[in-house]
Amino acid sequence: MSGHEIVWITGASSGIGAATALAFVRRGAVVAVSARSAAALAALAAQAPDQLIPFPLDVTDAMAVAATVAAIERCHGPLDRVILNAGSHQPISADTFDSAVVRRLMEVNVMGAVHGLAAVLPRFLERGRGQIAVVASVAGYGGLPTAAAYGATKAALINMLAALRFDVAGRGPDLRLICPGFVRTPLTARNPFAMPFVMAPDRAAQRIIRGLTVGRAFEITFPRRFTWALKAVNLLPWKPYFWLVAKATGA
Repeated sequence: MSGHEIVWITGASSGIGAATALAFVRRGAVVAVSARSAAALAALAAQAPDQLIPFPLDVTDAMAVAATVAAIERCHGPLDRVILNAGSHQPISADTFDSAVVRRLMEVNVMGAVHGLAAVLPRFLERGRGQIAVVASVAGYGGLPTAAAYGATKAALINMLAALRFDVAGRGPDLRLICPGFVRTPLTARNPFAMPFVMAPDRAAQRIIRGLTVGRAFEITFPRRFTWALKAVNLLPWKPYFWLVAKATGA
């Protein structure tokens, strides 16, 4: 390993990804940042040109993801930490239900993470070390208004990471799940309802950094009052669940 921690973050052009990349830079890490927009990555990298290294990437392209991981390690050494954060969101309802929207979100949110896992997991298992975090969402805990597509992708990630955790236990790699509540980003700006406990990206990045570097919990979720309330609501029978969620969101 080099003298600096080597981190790779996908979906890093804005929002949680960009804020987390900058937070790792302040800790002295070298951070490879990936997203589809080369221009946005270049603007981000200009804030710390010696530590932020742009690797433009479409995470839906499995071969490109594998090539990017190989290029990062060839240029900067073995990865120490990976945050698979790339994702998209489009509100959808019964009136606007569109299989193309669902397919696109599945490709970006689920298969984008799958491609990252497939590229990184074998390397980390062989080395017996390394940390992989996948960003899901509290929207994956249970059905929420206009999130039939987005929530389904995040539920898939939660299930997948929990299943993989059994397989990697005791073998070195540290697998983590990140489930933020509402964070003020271009994606959440598309939500047509009032979002409780909305958090700024910088604060979300601080929670993520603390959870990954100090905490030992499998799931990093925040803000706690909101996310634990959602967990509790999802334990209810369907009738009170639907009533409470409808009342809280105005659906």
